[in-house]
Amino acid sequence: MSVVVQGLTKHFSPGSAPAISEVSFEAPTGGITALLGPSGAGKSTVLRAIAGLEIVDKGSIAIDARDCSKVRVQDRNVGFVFQNYALFEHMTIADNIGFGLRVRKRKRSQIEARVSELLDLIQLPDLRRRFPGELSGGQRQRVAFARALAVEPKVLLLDEPFGALDVKVRIELREWLHRLHDEIKITTLLVTHDQIDAFEVAEHVVVLFEGKVAQVGAPHDIYDQPATARVAQFIGGANMLTSEVQAEHAAVASLRVGVPAGVLNGDRVQVLVRPHDLRLTRPNQDTPDLNLGEVLHLRRVGGYVKATVRLANGQHVSVECPKSEIDALGIIQGESVLVNVREAKVFAEDYSI
Repeated sequence: MSVVVQGLTKHFSPGSAPAISEVSFEAPTGGITALLGPSGAGKSTVLRAIAGLEIVDKGSIAIDARDCSKVRVQDRNVGFVFQNYALFEHMTIADNIGFGLRVRKRKRSQIEARVSELLDLIQLPDLRRRFPGELSGGQRQRVAFARALAVEPKVLLLDEPFGALDVKVRIELREWLHRLHDEIKITTLLVTHDQIDAFEVAEHVVVLFEGKVAQVGAPHDIYDQPATARVAQFIGGANMLTSEVQAEHAAVASLRVGVPAGVLNGDRVQVLVRPHDLRLTRPNQDTPDLNLGEVLHLRRVGGYVKATVRLANGQHVSVECPKSEIDALGIIQGESVLVNVREAKVFAEDYSI
């Protein structure tokens, strides 16, 4: 059951900037597609349009090759999971899960069987008589998934499903969602602003900025081959250095072989270097001053050390190294180091999408 959106545009008030503009992509059948972007990018608007909760000004939405652009919400056969769970606090867990089936006037025996099946699926079979207020955040979110799945939707829509959870529960729920999806194989669209959520859960990612699609592809393709400097900055964290290509300072001198021919001849470019693609070493007497930097800060984060280094030209870069590497070098705050670049991307300075 693929979902294909074409040219979706939506204004919330006349004369205002569009919340989404000419949004087009396809969510493959049986996969998880993440709509990824910062707050205000239009992700939830796209999701609500697919559900039929928002009427777009222009564009089309097809679910399983059927144009649903003007189809009522209840006739689109989609399941929607909200960030705040939206469970009925006065109902038991079993009654919450079976609510959609009762609305559809299914037989009591069918409802009981389906609720029991879903309680087993979400691994909460013993909690059917409890109320939402008696559950943890992760358990409440699982119940919200079960309620959305009860009516056997063609498509599952998840709006920031991990947003209200702490880090440990987020990790557990991401793993649980993977196992759930491996079992049911339902076409799923996931809205998130967190790239870890998107990259760990989804096989397909749509990156949005300011209501427009910036890039579509597999997570590793977007990380390794960002289409624009803005995508590169948002995905994975990066040092973005703006400079003249011909300027003789450490960043550009180290990256000369990676500069595309189209941005040569003194053009200004943005050089993207991810923190883990920078390596610190001890300087020696042959090290040019332009390749030196001063360690401003060192912070231990688990098995890694994050360092802030000021380059000779005054620009600051973040470096991420294994703790063992820093320990072996004996580098401390305030020392001079040589900054080596393993890999980088170069973009023209104008990166509007």
